[in-house]
Amino acid sequence: MSAFKKIALIGFGEVGQTLAEDLTKAGAELSAFDILFADCATEPSKAVARTSVRAGADAHDAVKGAELIISAVTPAADIDAARAAAGAIAKGAYFLDLNSASPGGKLACQKIIEGAGGLYVEAAVMTPIEGKRIASPMLLGGGQAQALMIRARPLGFAGEVFCDEVGVASVAKLCRSVIIKGLEALLSESMLVARSYGVEKAVLDSLDDLLPQADWEKFARYMISRALKHGSRRAEEMREAAKTVEETGVAPFMATATAQRQEWSALRKQALAQAGDLGAMLDAMRKTLEKDGRFDTA
Repeated sequence: MSAFKKIALIGFGEVGQTLAEDLTKAGAELSAFDILFADCATEPSKAVARTSVRAGADAHDAVKGAELIISAVTPAADIDAARAAAGAIAKGAYFLDLNSASPGGKLACQKIIEGAGGLYVEAAVMTPIEGKRIASPMLLGGGQAQALMIRARPLGFAGEVFCDEVGVASVAKLCRSVIIKGLEALLSESMLVARSYGVEKAVLDSLDDLLPQADWEKFARYMISRALKHGSRRAEEMREAAKTVEETGVAPFMATATAQRQEWSALRKQALAQAGDLGAMLDAMRKTLEKDGRFDTA
């Protein structure tokens, strides 16, 4: 079977823009829709204007005639994106769901897409997209995953079929997120407190014995900056992780707390303007606390 030619992107944030660049280079004909296209001053609007991607007037317009629809929205918008695409999806067209939603959310999307005649495949992206871009490791789920990869691999996708059952791949992704996003939250909280006493170096140096890392200060700054930049989206993902944890009968203490700290970090994103060392970033974050007049709430 030939590679996908006509592809629609639902969501034109970091993931959508990265895939658009790589798919354009691979020769695909692209259309896209993002709810922020309604405002020409938003980043998605500016980004799509710099490309050859056709900006759809709405989701129906973007999806119409596409052989493959890629959903890359926030976790909370996963089902809404599926509903929007279902209104115009061609019979037999593939719907690739990249969103970090709970298994229940994925199954709901599958029902919507397949009810409209589409072919649903979930994908769990297991690393940050900016590294390997379209070739980022993805775990694919659903009975159509293998057939999709035959046509997607020539475009640069490097996903692997993980499970015929939809929802299992999302569990693997969200369990990973409990650790990775949790580590971002732990470092943010620990370093803010350590900075107030000037002991951040001693804390980071002490981690080498148990958790060897080439440069803990650099790593901590990177992890905290991710929470500052993407905290709102990460908080949504962690709320989905909490749902997943709870569905198995386990109380989601860590996932819930991580969602709260990620949301808190997003409100301090102005600290990203500090291009210096970890200390400068932490100082900028603490200034927002002092301005708020409180240290334990968002």
